[in-house]
This record gives sequence, C-alpha cells and structure tokens, in this order.
Amino acid sequence: MDVLLLSRLQFAFTIMFHYLFPPLTIGLGMVLVFLEARFLWTKDPLYSTAARFWTRIFGLNFALGVATGIVMEFEFGTNWAVYSRYVGDVFGSALAAEGIFAFFLESGFLSLLLFGWDRVGPKMHFFATLMVCLGGFFSSIWIVIANSWQQTPAGHEIRQHVINGQIFERAEIVDFWAMVFNPSSVIRLVHVWIGAAILGAFFVMSISAWYLLHGRHTEFARRSFTGGLLLASIACLAQMGSGHFAADAVVKHQPAKLAALEGVYHTTTQAPMYLFGWPDEASQSVKYGVAVPGMLSLVAHGSMNAEVQGLDELGPTWGRPPVWIAFQSYHLMIAIGMTFLGSTVVTCWYYWRGTLFEQRWLLWYYVFAVILAFAANEAGWVAAETGRQPWIVYPTLRDGQLYGGLRTSEALSEAVRAEQVLGSIIFFGIVYCLLFILWIMLLHQKIQHGPDDQTRLSSPKEELGPGLLDAASELIDPAGSMVSQNRDIRPTA
Repeated sequence: MDVLLLSRLQFAFTIMFHYLFPPLTIGLGMVLVFLEARFLWTKDPLYSTAARFWTRIFGLNFALGVATGIVMEFEFGTNWAVYSRYVGDVFGSALAAEGIFAFFLESGFLSLLLFGWDRVGPKMHFFATLMVCLGGFFSSIWIVIANSWQQTPAGHEIRQHVINGQIFERAEIVDFWAMVFNPSSVIRLVHVWIGAAILGAFFVMSISAWYLLHGRHTEFARRSFTGGLLLASIACLAQMGSGHFAADAVVKHQPAKLAALEGVYHTTTQAPMYLFGWPDEASQSVKYGVAVPGMLSLVAHGSMNAEVQGLDELGPTWGRPPVWIAFQSYHLMIAIGMTFLGSTVVTCWYYWRGTLFEQRWLLWYYVFAVILAFAANEAGWVAAETGRQPWIVYPTLRDGQLYGGLRTSEALSEAVRAEQVLGSIIFFGIVYCLLFILWIMLLHQKIQHGPDDQTRLSSPKEELGPGLLDAASELIDPAGSMVSQNRDIRPTA
C-alpha cells in the first residue's frame, strides 16, 4: 500500500465531504439577510416566516460544516507534518485571523440567529443574521487566502533551519499584505462566493419547486422561488466574468495547470478549446473531443494564432499534473455553469410571461438541479487542486528558475504508516456515511414540516408565552370587570 496515495485519498475524501456544507451555508446566509431586510422594509409577515424556515435549515448545515471541518486541521499534523512545518508561518497567521474575525463573530451571534426570534426585536435579529453571514464570509476569506497562497505564493522567503542536526526549509512571511493579496486570492475568493450564491439559490429553488409541485405552502414557495431565481440569474452571469479572470491567473502563473485543464499535450499555435473529450496518455491527445479551433489561443493570449505551451515543454520544469481528472472536472464545472445560465434565462422568460409556475417540467428540473450545483462546486475544487500537482505548494519563477515550492511527495509525515491511513479512511467513511444519512433525514423532516403559519407569527409579541393572551382574557369579562370574586387568583410557581 502506498502511504502517499492513501493520504491524498483521505484528505480528498474528507475535504470533499466537508465542502458540501460551507458554500451552502454562505449562500443561505445571503438569502437570510435578504429575507429579513425585506421583512423590516415591508412588514410583510411572509418574509419573517420564510426567514424562520430557512434559518432552521441554515443551522443544520452550519453544524455539519463545523464538525467536518475540524478533521482536516488534525490531518495537517498527522499525515502532512513536513507540509505543516513548511507553511506554518503562512497558515498560522491566516488561520489565526479566521479564528479571530470569523469564529468569534459567528459563535457570538449564532445563538441569537437560531433562538432569538421572540427574545429580541426584529432589528436586533437582523443585525445578528448579518453578523453570522459576515462571519461565514470572513471564514472563507482566510481559508481561500491560505489555499491561494499555495497556488500562487507571494510575500515570503524560503529560509533554512537546523533541527536536531537536519536542515529544513520553511516559507516565512516578509510581507503580510503581499501574502494576503497574492496574485490569485481575490479572484478565487470572488469565484468561491459566486459559487456559494449559486448553490444557495438553487437549494432554495429546489425546495420551493417541490412545494409548488405538491401544492403545499404555495405563496411561500412562489416568493422563495422568485427570490432564488433573481439571485441565481445574477450569480450565473457574474460567474462567467469571474471564471474568465480566474483563467487569466492560471495562464500567467500556472501554465502547466492550464495545459492539463485544456488537454494541451504538445505546444501548438491556434490551440483548440475542447467542449468535451477523453484525454489519452498513451497517444498524448484528446480523443472523441469536440473543440473550437483557435479558441484557447484567443482566450489565453488574445490571438487565434498565439502559441500555447504544452505538457511536452512544461513537464520537465513544472511537472505533469494528472490530465484526465483535471480535464474532466474542469469541463464538468463549465458544462454545469453553462446549463445553469441557459436554464435561468429560460426561467426568467417564463416568469416575464407570467406562466412560470405552470411549467411543471421546469419545476421538476429545479427540484434536482441542486445536485448539479453541489457537483459544480466539488468539480471546481478538484480541478484547482489536481491541476497544481505534483506540487502541494506551487513554486514561483524567478530569473528563469523555479523558486521555493514543495512537492506533494515530500510533504508527508515521516512516522505515519499506510495501514494507519487506511484504517482512518475506513473509519471516516463509516462516520461520514452516518452523518450524511442523518443530514438527509433531518433535512427531509424540516422540509416535510414546512414553514410555520405566517399569520400566527406576524408579531413577536404574540409568542411571549403559550396561551398568555387567553389567560389574560379569562380574568376580564366583556364589560371589563374583574371576575376574581369566584376564583382564587394567586401567583403560582
């Protein structure tokens, strides 16, 4: 058994499961802020009802995101000790900032968000919702900055240290803000946020479409679906621009990744851009593909006659990423994105005509489209991470030479054994299967329960206590006189 392969599989499995939840939490946080703002603006109780319903689902996803995220921090120490030593100065500051700016903010206001509906006023509850949403954004900022630094390192120097007679290299920060604003951090962060918005919107539309198809909570579902459609339409358009800028960063700083993502085995002019295909290592070509001639040269370098470097030229210097998985995950992400863009345009057209909710086939599409939204987020992560192999920290090019960088094969812990990693994979597999089943069951339960009656929840004062108004009415007769003559009225514990 190969301990390197097992360790990579373990981390990929645990982070892919974890990544089901943070984008959805961020996306739902945006939805909650919008709903509560609309309630404060319009005083329409339906917005308060919708906010309560989606808050319950938000809380479930938030809990699972926190629980599954902790595991990866331990993996850095158990499986990737050399990596942790190499990036400790960089990641230490980023993760500390996440704890200060994100976890404290989220945990400080999360209880008010989940349990403060009838204990604080609407404005204070909106403020708590806004702070929790911002906490999710802050958390994503520092995680993406740390990951982007691995892709395009900046603001550091490689220094040698002697520990127990052995020489070790370590990346140490010399310019904190250069590290934060490394060449890909802002671009990747915007890309992640837009992906989260798309996932949150399609999640809302999925549940709303299910209610509409079954004739349940129709007014709530119509409002929720319409709001989700607005967010999805804006986000899908924005993602096209974000994806273009992200691709530009790859062209400038990670040429070998570009070659892998686009299946460019040989340096060529008028390089085609594949819509789909099957990369074949034996023939060093993409088989069964459909491509637009010259499009990759045009998009990457501004001219259809421009030269695009292939893996035959880049491989000896930068290494060769696993082309097949990088190519397929990248094109899957793009295919889903274009599908979403087209479907939201069609849906907006039906909405403009006033016949949207009569299109049962379209509603059924949205019931299941949320699965594609999850797949797009996962595929984007796979493409980004496999495309930078064989490096766990990508090197930079200085004076024509590679500077720094850490290969994945050199980042492992020296003490960890293959059977230990295999055992942990099996254990995590069992635990995560149970967590996934629990998530589905609780999610199903909350969807079946549905939103509460908005007329009952129109004012927080109506829920000060069960039967409070009824109890008060028993003490006063219709004429307004006390009826305590025939009743022993004494305070009770």
